Amino acid sequence: MNAPVTAASPIPTAVLDVAAERARTPGCATGHHFNAAGAALPTTDTVDAVIAHLRAESLHGGYEAARFAADDLAAVYAHTATLLGVEADEVALVESATAGWQRVVSALRLRPGDRVLAARSSYVSSALHLLAAERDTGVRVEVLRNGPDGATDLESLERALRAGPAALVTAAHVPTSSGLVEPAAGIGALAAAHGVPFLLDATQSLGQLPVDMAALGCDLLIGTGRKFLRAPRGTGLLAVRRPLLDALVPQALDVRGARWTAERSWEPAPDARRFELWEAAHALRLGLGSALADLHALGPGAVFAHLAALAATLRARLGSLPGVRVTDPPAAGGAIVTFVVDGLDAGEVQRRLALRRVHLNAVPAEHGRWDMDPRGLAKVVRASVHVYTDDGDLDALVEAVAEISSGTRGTGPSVSVPEPEPEPEPAPASDPPSVPASTSVSDPPSVPVPAAAPAGSPATVPAGRPAVRRHDVVVVGLGVHGSAALRQLAERGLDTLGLEQFTLGHDLGSSHGATRMIRRAYPHPDWDGLVDTAYRAWAELEEASKTRLIEVTGGLYAAPQDRPDPLRGPGCREVGPEEAGRIFPGLRLPEGFTAVHDPAAGIIDARETLRAQLALAERAGARIADRTPVIGWSPEADGVVVRTAAGEVHARRLVLCAGPWTAHQLPALKPHLTVTRIVNAYFAAEPAGPLGRGGLGSFSVDLPEGLLYGFPATDGRGLKAGLDAGPVWDPEAARPAASDDELALLAGAVARVLPGAGPVTESLTCLYTMTADRRFLVGEVPGVPQALVASACSGHGFKFGPAIGAALADLVCELPRPDLGFLSPARLAPGGAR
Repeated sequence: MNAPVTAASPIPTAVLDVAAERARTPGCATGHHFNAAGAALPTTDTVDAVIAHLRAESLHGGYEAARFAADDLAAVYAHTATLLGVEADEVALVESATAGWQRVVSALRLRPGDRVLAARSSYVSSALHLLAAERDTGVRVEVLRNGPDGATDLESLERALRAGPAALVTAAHVPTSSGLVEPAAGIGALAAAHGVPFLLDATQSLGQLPVDMAALGCDLLIGTGRKFLRAPRGTGLLAVRRPLLDALVPQALDVRGARWTAERSWEPAPDARRFELWEAAHALRLGLGSALADLHALGPGAVFAHLAALAATLRARLGSLPGVRVTDPPAAGGAIVTFVVDGLDAGEVQRRLALRRVHLNAVPAEHGRWDMDPRGLAKVVRASVHVYTDDGDLDALVEAVAEISSGTRGTGPSVSVPEPEPEPEPAPASDPPSVPASTSVSDPPSVPVPAAAPAGSPATVPAGRPAVRRHDVVVVGLGVHGSAALRQLAERGLDTLGLEQFTLGHDLGSSHGATRMIRRAYPHPDWDGLVDTAYRAWAELEEASKTRLIEVTGGLYAAPQDRPDPLRGPGCREVGPEEAGRIFPGLRLPEGFTAVHDPAAGIIDARETLRAQLALAERAGARIADRTPVIGWSPEADGVVVRTAAGEVHARRLVLCAGPWTAHQLPALKPHLTVTRIVNAYFAAEPAGPLGRGGLGSFSVDLPEGLLYGFPATDGRGLKAGLDAGPVWDPEAARPAASDDELALLAGAVARVLPGAGPVTESLTCLYTMTADRRFLVGEVPGVPQALVASACSGHGFKFGPAIGAALADLVCELPRPDLGFLSPARLAPGGAR
């Protein structure tokens, strides 16, 4: 087997300080990043270097700024030379690895019949250039064989070199399509023995592997800055060792690369600058210099040892998952791990992971035909680690892939009960800490949030980051309303931070679970405008996320004929028991009941909604910090200060979407809010029978036991139903499983109106946060104009999620929303409107 790393490669015992690297990498706060093989996260220093030069150009002009930065620009060549083990004048700075490849290969002046021996690891751009030369100029491109370990077979290479003169040997040190590490030193030694130039594509190895051109025996090398070097996009490098450098002259010279000596004479630059163009992005090159300085400070050998160990761990953990196949060949050994999930296109796996804030890439075969086609791979998922990757990132990726491969969409049991039908919430091993006393809403210098992140789960905001940060808006709580507000605010260009005390998608609040109900039927016309706005907002969200979020099933909502506030709404009509039976054969109304039929009612995919909103928020620039409890907050002269375990955050406005924890954030509202424990359950039912999708849609029946609601499970697991009545509950208290008495009450209600239902197969509990009038709280916190609240959704607020998010963004931007007056928190104050 070919050795993946040369014996000359140093493997130190030093341990990198991952926390320190995360602290200087702002992107760590936006998710779990595994795309260093595409474009790694830069450090704050690198970004500052770019911005500082752009600012100098704006103040002094581009030429002047370049003169001021001359020493720093020269240092970029020195840093690159040290990294590659060459002289500074053997280095050229280019715009990309492909630009370097094309210039140096064109300088070889390949002629008809010249043989190019290319490894199967070659990148698509390099292969296309060679194939075009083969077609247009008669160059012969011979693709080398791989050995059993998946790397270039050195014996086959030697036979090819002995078969006749060759003009070039080329390989990618690490391909784009796997974690393979080519035996570059072995290839270089064979090429040198036969007097053939060796061109190494180090695009994927610079920054993760030690790359010494002399030790590897390569004469020409190309690389890019944006990958493991952590430099800005638009930076690349090319190195040509002497004596070959003196013999190569680019076909197309530039004023940077040559001197025009007389009317018809010129001479190339004496060094590798002959491959450069005079026009260059100096700011980006200075960013490259900053990134190279960082790498030298860490030590390339230490980085390699760390990344190789991380990737080996990830490779083993992914390989142990059912339905997941790691596609790296045996000669893998770098920071890249590739895999596929049975039954899913790699692009779809990438999309689902992105919705979970796990960011990586999918590589199609067209980016590496010579490598992937022989292995029967159409596309692979590529995860790549870096110095800022921690154990929490690995856990997030592995858990998300396990969830996707198992066919589920959430971290807990699947639930789809309407109106908020969340998943079961396991009781904690011990009671959470008690709630400290706090102040009133009108004067909240410190509003404690008692919930703590799970033990051993560090906040997404890395430790060591500066303690004070400033934003336009901080959103606390990232359930359906918080995530909707975060997206809307970010898309309006505001610097927005979202804080979630638990992990995203947790099952401890009111927004988790598989599904929710959506309907137009409401008892009062006050709701009509918001209902209409909500339907439009859902359509817009589906379009923006390219995801189907609502399935229209129609709905029946039944109550006694003498109910004082019957449901009604646009497009809805009253039906009697007989017609209701024709619409939903599986539903039997009690005597004396009528129903309202809403043909536009349906079922919301709750999990995909949360993921879509968070993904759109991040795409628009919002920052997200989960596992970040808010210790307290208080108003200040020009905004608010929010205190977290990671430090203070200052913002112009605060948006509180804390669900069952709203009273902990706003103690003055506690008398007006009731958190209620609700029981939901699955009942056995045939999917093709009257309680399946053909015989039933979303429904509710107002019974003496409480409002019974439900619909057929979207996953074929029977009927889901729940009662909206239950005991008052502290959100910090343990939540035991549904008791026999609770299930008996629910089963009795189901039996009255759904006679075909079988026994309970699963049960779960969730929390409602209720107001006396069952209307929400959406608006300014009384007495604190810097803060807004959206909460107390009383079991029916999910259906308005995108609309309420937009409303909160309007209010932050000081746009009038008189239509929300009936939901204003001010109505709960003494003398407030009801």
